Amino acid sequence: MSRIEEITPQEVEKRIGRKEDFTVIDVREDDEVAQGMVPTAKHIRLSDVPQSVDQLPKDKEYVMICRSGRRSMNAAEFMNENGFSNVKNMEGGMLGWNGELVF
Repeated sequence: MSRIEEITPQEVEKRIGRKEDFTVIDVREDDEVAQGMVPTAKHIRLSDVPQSVDQLPKDKEYVMICRSGRRSMNAAEFMNENGFSNVKNMEGGMLGWNGELVF
């Protein structure tokens, strides 16, 4: 199993601000997402990741997010095992996010 690179919430926020080309995927449950998401994030519940990854281009960069970083690491590892080579995990999850939230 390859090691998934981690990225800090601050770096994710900077990269969103610079409008860099990557996709943030929030794997939290609906009730968690209702409390706010990272701007630009796409919501795919962790349980839906296996059937949803087929619709995502494998040549893009993805940053996975959850509440604390554990579920998103599982999702990142799953994607990596299924042919996605540029997947990162946001370290500390939403608990470490101090940036803007969208509802």
